[in-house]
Amino acid sequence: MTPPDGHPPGDPSDRSTGAPLRDPSDRGTPSGAPGPPRPDPSGDPGEVVVGAADAGRRLDEVAAEAAGVSRARAARWAGEGLVLVDGRARPKSHRLLGGERLAWTPPPPPSGGGGPAAEDLPVEVRYEDDRLLVVAKPAGLVVHPGPGHPTGTLVNALLGRAGTVLSAGGEAGRPGIVHRLDKDTSGLLLVAKDDAAHLALSRDLAAHQVERRYLALVQGRLPSATGTVDRPVGRHPRDRKRMAVVAKGGRAAVTHWRVLETFPAVQLVEATLETGRTHQVRVHLAAVHHPLVGDRTYGADPSLAARLGVDRPFLHAWRLAFRHPTDGHTVELTEPLPPDLEGVLDRLGASERGPRMTKTTGSPRRSGRS
Repeated sequence: MTPPDGHPPGDPSDRSTGAPLRDPSDRGTPSGAPGPPRPDPSGDPGEVVVGAADAGRRLDEVAAEAAGVSRARAARWAGEGLVLVDGRARPKSHRLLGGERLAWTPPPPPSGGGGPAAEDLPVEVRYEDDRLLVVAKPAGLVVHPGPGHPTGTLVNALLGRAGTVLSAGGEAGRPGIVHRLDKDTSGLLLVAKDDAAHLALSRDLAAHQVERRYLALVQGRLPSATGTVDRPVGRHPRDRKRMAVVAKGGRAAVTHWRVLETFPAVQLVEATLETGRTHQVRVHLAAVHHPLVGDRTYGADPSLAARLGVDRPFLHAWRLAFRHPTDGHTVELTEPLPPDLEGVLDRLGASERGPRMTKTTGSPRRSGRS
């Protein structure tokens, strides 16, 4: 993609190749490795000429790379008529041909009070640098403001944290949030501080290059020690507050499971995501007739949960691994089960020995940070 003055961005070696745009955090680095942060251009209008190598790509994808913002943000701009192709507004899904003049004009920043409020709330940070942070979200905390939860969320807490700046990328009202956890799910969650980092992490997430593993306690016994659920997830056809495995209109969703320990009536499993759909682990395990203990929304037995002392879906995001957007090194973090879930396993008489408890093999329990 080339600016209208004929001088393409990035390395001079790109000048007549028509090479597709790269992630803004990758400019000028060898072999596509993420590069150092650069100033955020997202507040300025811009214009480029679409290169031949970008022919067939979606408008929001190319506009995001050109403007250095997240794809979700570019899609919003397109929906508001702020992204023009040869002088005409086009939808976010418009396929480019190559050679068009692509221009964008970001909306003005919202007036005071338009975004989430900063609040003085506790935040447990497990990793932090100048580009991102990873928090340990407790059960019961909503990630971002929304209907019924205008305040008191993780985003409000992050905005109120001294010295913390969040990316503006992603969806409206969700600054910094790269991926989400359900209100009643505990564990590790990744947050971006600048738009270039947000874009790089979001693209890695979409490319299945961010490792997210969960611990779950399921009812009954799964049919094998390991397995995969590969079934699309979408809104429930009758109850719009729930998700479901659907035949039409769903999004591709893949969950892998591994049984860690078996008890009477329940099993402790590790669930690894390839995709990140809303309620994915909960929906997929319920779809194979093994709902999470305590998950009444998806058919769990309330009497079993009461006997075990479980008052929320037993689900915890215990491991997170990702490429750092600055230099590509791998960041790996683990978070032990919180006391409420650890207590359930203790009452079940969970084993204190074996690979599950060994840090060097990637123990899901009591393993701490790595």
